[in-house]
Amino acid sequence: MNDKIKEDLVEMKKKLKEYVDKGREVGYREVRKEPEIAVKPDKSKIRPLRKIKNCDTHFLAVDCSTRTLKRANNWGIYLMRAAYASVEGRNVNWGYEESVTSVVGDRRARSNFLIDRRLQLESEMALKILYEESKGDVGLGRKALRRLSEGDYVLLDGASFFGGKRGFYTSLYEEALRKKVNLLTVSKQSPMLHDEKGRDLMAATCILAPHPIWIYHPVKEANKDKHLYGDVSLVKLCQDSLRVFRCDIMEYLTNRDISELLSPLTAISEDPRCLGYPVTLWLAHDFSSPSDSKLLHYHDQVEETLVDAELLDVIRLEELSCNFPDELHGVKHPFRWERIEHV
Repeated sequence: MNDKIKEDLVEMKKKLKEYVDKGREVGYREVRKEPEIAVKPDKSKIRPLRKIKNCDTHFLAVDCSTRTLKRANNWGIYLMRAAYASVEGRNVNWGYEESVTSVVGDRRARSNFLIDRRLQLESEMALKILYEESKGDVGLGRKALRRLSEGDYVLLDGASFFGGKRGFYTSLYEEALRKKVNLLTVSKQSPMLHDEKGRDLMAATCILAPHPIWIYHPVKEANKDKHLYGDVSLVKLCQDSLRVFRCDIMEYLTNRDISELLSPLTAISEDPRCLGYPVTLWLAHDFSSPSDSKLLHYHDQVEETLVDAELLDVIRLEELSCNFPDELHGVKHPFRWERIEHV
């Protein structure tokens, strides 16, 4: 067990002991939500992308998974695994860091906390790779990772909100700007984007598009006063896929030819495992998923810590109070089907 996990388990023990002794604060703190965007699609904003077959540009993506180790109605213990994937031509490198996170609160409070924590972990991992203070190669992966330099791409999962709650670190934005790296955020889904009639904006735009691969820019321009650090755009990156994604382009990149900026993404968006989606992001997502055997290992470590603290009996009673529906479905451990969306 590494030192970070030992520290996490000590923190877990402290939080749960305080909960058992004192209970929890009732209610939850409201956090800033991503605002809805409703616009009428404008065909004149749709421009073709240039299809690029082979590209030796360095693409780096970061993602983080959250898996439930134990939970009850008023608390949860989670394994969070932040991972990166690096693709440069045919060379792929990857690495990850794991932590155990304990949260006392109701379901909504835990969900809000874990989303914020995920953004923190992804920001920290990307910064660790970006910082020039990392002399030589970055040692997060199985083999040395070449540092990012001008013209390389960093892809984050989500929207371009930086600072405050529900945002990536502003220091990540500043470091990418300083190193002249192309920082983009790409969302797996974008339920907050609508057309003027409240329908899905990406689907409505796709119907209008006259090109096989294209960019719609901008849906909304960056506004740092509201923590939106990038222009919201839509992209279709593969002719053979119907999928369209939200892609936010950092403000410092918007004075360039946007079509030329985004065209290199077409070279990494034809993998059959994720057709139309940048494979670097897919790999980061895949590498962030721990195996069941590793989850069982951490589950046992958590229980051993709770036994040492003489907390396991009380904690187990609260689990039984919460998890009977799981057992009716034949699920012994919540991590077998529960992810962040269902905490």
